[in-house]
Amino acid sequence: MIFLKPSGYVLIYSEVNFLGRISHPNVVKLLGYCREDRDLLLVYEFMKKGSLKNHLYGRGSAVQPLSWNLRLKIAIGAAQGLAFYTVHMTTSFTEILRPLIYLLRPLIYCSMGSCIICCSTIYIEPFPMDILFNYNAKISDFGLAKLGPPGRGSQGYAAPEYLATGHLYVQSDVYGFGVVLLELMMGLRALDPKRPGPQVNLVGWAKPLLPNRMKLKTIMDARMEGKYSSKGAIMLAQLILRCLEEEPRKRPAMKEVADILEQIYAIKVKT
Repeated sequence: MIFLKPSGYVLIYSEVNFLGRISHPNVVKLLGYCREDRDLLLVYEFMKKGSLKNHLYGRGSAVQPLSWNLRLKIAIGAAQGLAFYTVHMTTSFTEILRPLIYLLRPLIYCSMGSCIICCSTIYIEPFPMDILFNYNAKISDFGLAKLGPPGRGSQGYAAPEYLATGHLYVQSDVYGFGVVLLELMMGLRALDPKRPGPQVNLVGWAKPLLPNRMKLKTIMDARMEGKYSSKGAIMLAQLILRCLEEEPRKRPAMKEVADILEQIYAIKVKT
């Protein structure tokens, strides 16, 4: 829910109306909004299969571990949604967002078409047939969906430039997506205080291990039972390292990320 001053309503409604016209198979559809006094609630299409974190971290007999191919399929869908967002939406509504950002500067942490990407912003939509292997990933929580102070959900995903300056850029999304790819690879949360000290932050712990092929095997999600492509895992590790570059300009564009993920997906898994 978004809490605003009355002076911000006109800009908010203009932005919501614009976002409501956006359509992409990998972006959750914004249906509308509800307003009560100074509270504004955004309404999105219902994603009955829940978020990626439900499938990746869920436990119990009802939750099946995600296969290597399914993880890649989810990553590809999310990357394609992000690529669409960064290419089309940043150029389309920057002028709408500019006065909005100025007005809401104390509250906003999604700016100029960029926001912190985390596991909970990727939702899973099943197709009517072949549910187990045909999940479609959709991204959400962009623009006004993430207006407000940074919460725990963004910790572990924020790019270094955001932590240092408070500013977000398109390439900040790439960093956050790199963290999500690391979670998909390892099956672990980006931030988990229950892990031993050096392992609390997933990036800090795993990043030095990614270039080493032998150590890479030790951090792959054991629930996949070794049923993944070794070549694909190495390519994914290299892609993650590029996404997690300290300097934003060294990170790949989301379109390139999506293309590389499709190349990895095309590599057959030895059974």
